[in-house]
Amino acid sequence: MPAVTLTGRAYIAIAGADAEELLQGLITTDLPSLPAGEARAGALLTPQGKILFDFLVSRAPGGGFILETTQEQRDALVKRLTMYKLRAAVTLTALDETRTTVSWDQDGEGVIDGRFAVAGVQVLRAPGGDGNEATAAYDALRIACGIVESGPDYPLSDAFPHDVLLDLSGGLSFRKGCYVGQEVVSRMQHRSTARRRPVIVQADTALPPTGTPISAEGKPIGTLGTVSGRDGLAIIRIDRAADAMRAGSAILAGDVAISVRLPEWTGLAFPQDSAEVRPQ
Repeated sequence: MPAVTLTGRAYIAIAGADAEELLQGLITTDLPSLPAGEARAGALLTPQGKILFDFLVSRAPGGGFILETTQEQRDALVKRLTMYKLRAAVTLTALDETRTTVSWDQDGEGVIDGRFAVAGVQVLRAPGGDGNEATAAYDALRIACGIVESGPDYPLSDAFPHDVLLDLSGGLSFRKGCYVGQEVVSRMQHRSTARRRPVIVQADTALPPTGTPISAEGKPIGTLGTVSGRDGLAIIRIDRAADAMRAGSAILAGDVAISVRLPEWTGLAFPQDSAEVRPQ
């Protein structure tokens, strides 16, 4: 019955009469459709559509919202939200908690992590922890489900929401009104121009460390992210990977031969030609 404590976490409480209206006009997540008891992925983008901050957003029991993010992002995210707040009836509070307990395959307390729910796994998250910081099991679960996170898997300000599956995990809305960066990501969606996607990586021997370049036919296609023994995650150019696989060419993480596959729950497939095959 796995339960681990993640450190380096941070929480921001957002309350007030205008809290939902403010966030709805800023972040990628559609808040009216967010039920109580679920933490859904979300991001605040740059005007160019790249992920500036990422988090999990859930409804607070007494009203308003809770953002779970990282300690590295917390203060800058509060500052950015304050800049947008102007005179709106909203209060932003950086909470003191720095740990999150994550549990799965058991009964427990917390909100459901929507990223795993769409992959068919119930994962619960709750603030605080008992000091069990052996996170290898959580990393292995993320790898098995194809769930990437900023830091180990991609740097902020360098990835589009499609690159990290926000379009398929419930963290990116194409039906609500405008938000920061919305025009760019909507254009990517309608033109099917997403080429970078997370893949599950496997090797016959231990994988090299996080950050190792991945190449195919002598060209860079991505970077190795979270690693757990012979398994890992990476965000790669799936069109270039598909070309290599059709040609029978090796895909390498450093000098280690690897296989790559798209998470089954996404419905994605490697392109048959220059156009991505979208989920049905």
